[in-house]
Amino acid sequence: MTDARHDRPASDPHPNSHPEPSVAHHSDSRPADRPGRISDLRRVGISPDHWYPVATSRKVRHNRTFAAVFAGERIVLYRGRSGAVHALEDRCAHRQVPLSMGVVEGDILRCCYHAWAYRGDGRISQIPYLPKGCERPPRGVRSYPVREAYGLVFVFPGDPALAEDAPFPFLPEYHSATHRTMTFSRTVRCHYSFMHENLLDMNHQFLHRSVLGRIQPELLGYDAGPRHVEARYLFVPAGGRKDRGAGLLSAEGIGGKDRPDVITIRTEYPYQTLRDVPEGGDLPVFSLWAAYVPEDAEQRINHAYGLLTIAKPSVPGALHLAWPLIRRFTERVFAQDRTAVEAEQRAWDEQGEDHNHEVFPLILDLREVLRDNGVPLRPEQASGCAPCGMAAPAHHATGAGAAGATGHAGGARSAGPAVEGAGPAVEGAGRSE
Repeated sequence: MTDARHDRPASDPHPNSHPEPSVAHHSDSRPADRPGRISDLRRVGISPDHWYPVATSRKVRHNRTFAAVFAGERIVLYRGRSGAVHALEDRCAHRQVPLSMGVVEGDILRCCYHAWAYRGDGRISQIPYLPKGCERPPRGVRSYPVREAYGLVFVFPGDPALAEDAPFPFLPEYHSATHRTMTFSRTVRCHYSFMHENLLDMNHQFLHRSVLGRIQPELLGYDAGPRHVEARYLFVPAGGRKDRGAGLLSAEGIGGKDRPDVITIRTEYPYQTLRDVPEGGDLPVFSLWAAYVPEDAEQRINHAYGLLTIAKPSVPGALHLAWPLIRRFTERVFAQDRTAVEAEQRAWDEQGEDHNHEVFPLILDLREVLRDNGVPLRPEQASGCAPCGMAAPAHHATGAGAAGATGHAGGARSAGPAVEGAGPAVEGAGRSE
């Protein structure tokens, strides 16, 4: 059931935001109201049952491999002769050597070590030296559903049976002739939840005073549901020097008009969007779509992918000239945000738990959404005992790709029919991007 809130000021107290002294401390100042519920959001992993970008399209070149990762799961991407991108478990079924070190031959990926060859569905198509009568070889490795859109390569790391019906990002302005998109791809050393909190809580504009001048954000209202939180802010300038790119981004000085900035920010699990839509308009003056993809098994490092789409002004060529200034501005803002969220993660690491005392009702509701839609990390992952990127994933232990090859995390590989032929070993080895 959706819990709608409208016109609630940012300073309004939340009925549960301050616990009684007798209640044990929890990270967001709310008691754990359900048995077995994880109170510390930083110990909650992101749900794998969604589409996540793991590379930009330009990084996955023809006849080359690219080593990607999702929450400690190593994934090899490769683009074959057909142009389609394939995604496989990045470990050869034979000796566990990364397939990202291998060679692309047509639409086949061949391991660099003993030349075992894999199709895009993960099945082994050839073991060059396989003698007759030998022990039945494995069927192959896990494959991942993969889609390419918006200049990004998405994989579905969860249960592949859910992939077809899982919501996929819909960004109409990306394809609009009246807009142009800037792509961001950066590693940030923090839990993904810090990123959601940072963008949704616009009360941190003091952090950006050297770039935006003095900004007084006003929360106009927000609503929350089981899978989303959406807030509307009015940005009121209060003096100070502003980076030139900030004005250009909102169309000031390149054919636009001065107007108040009303920004809508939404976390729709697991993605986040920011939109500035003028009154009476259909498409935004600018919008940001972002996904924060955990890299390590402990999920203390994430890769932030962002698509910033900007409306072209009426003056021909003006946006092209303004592009470098807008890029510089956005990079400066992101660098300041990254400094803050990485400092939050260091504090968590030093203290061993979340000691935040959150008072903003909007962020308290956001944390509920992230908790309720996430998955628990295994104890060794949550406590920091597992080596980064090396621990086996905890979810969908029996899930397998189209090949039915393997489960996650080194589970037993199913025996299958013999491979389809024998031939000479491949010469040389491939190069991973």
